Amino acid sequence: MQPNLFKKEMLLMGNQFEITVVADNKEWAHDRIDEAVAEIKRIEKLLTTFKDDSETNCINKNAGIQPVKVSEEVFRLIERSIRISEFTQGSFDITYGSIDKRLWNFDKNMKSLPDPKRAKKMVRLINYRNIILDYEKQTVFLKEKGMRIGFGGIGKGYAAEMAKSVMIKNGVTSGIVNASGDLTTWGHQYDGSPWTVGIAHPDAADQPFSYMNITNMAVATSGNYEKYVIINNKKYSHTINPRTGLPVSGIKSVTIISPNAELCDALATPVTIMGIQPGLHLINQLKQVECIIIDDHNKLYTSKNIHLS
Repeated sequence: MQPNLFKKEMLLMGNQFEITVVADNKEWAHDRIDEAVAEIKRIEKLLTTFKDDSETNCINKNAGIQPVKVSEEVFRLIERSIRISEFTQGSFDITYGSIDKRLWNFDKNMKSLPDPKRAKKMVRLINYRNIILDYEKQTVFLKEKGMRIGFGGIGKGYAAEMAKSVMIKNGVTSGIVNASGDLTTWGHQYDGSPWTVGIAHPDAADQPFSYMNITNMAVATSGNYEKYVIINNKKYSHTINPRTGLPVSGIKSVTIISPNAELCDALATPVTIMGIQPGLHLINQLKQVECIIIDDHNKLYTSKNIHLS
């Protein structure tokens, strides 16, 4: 049999995942995909905030009370999250879970921005420096009562990378894990050509703005075209600035390209929060990381080494 593409789509971690495998046997390909799905479900169980017994919720329940012993996997993910917080100067922060959902709900009933003073008061618990890691005991402690962590800004990318590594270990030489736009690729298409990835057009998400040929690379896009409100003729995305508690504006979408989906996922939102020039400056300092920004007027900005077709 000739190699072919085999795909499966499913809802995982509250997002649409699509897993693609290049193989010459349909049954074998679907078995490998099922192993990847099992891995994503395992990670979801660890990280979810929707199940009381998840490690995330155990940490949150004990905020301001006591440290919680966690698995090495969650400990290392939190450690990497803190590192990203440090070099994005807090624009990425897993303690964003502390913000009260009543402050912003991005539905059609939202007719005005929250009061800036109230928003500022509510973000006081967002502070990655108050996550205390004990390396010897492998515990995590949130210093302030009411603090909450969440992996919404990094979890999908992490799960995509872990699913990919399970498939590689089990013999898949080429494929894509697409976690609702955060995707990681390896190998080539069955005809030997690289994977072609479309960058979503911020005004028509199903229409590509541009294309890139990639292999052994990951891509993540954060855009205001999926969840937003318009207040006084101005569009506000669901991305919240952790310093102010208010939605950001000015950027329609940010796409990050790097060899790792977890890193791409974690950087897309902070670049949106930092703004065009500070965001590009940050990306240009990182090795093997590139960025495409589309502003509110559809003007395109790219980091140093981007070549679009």
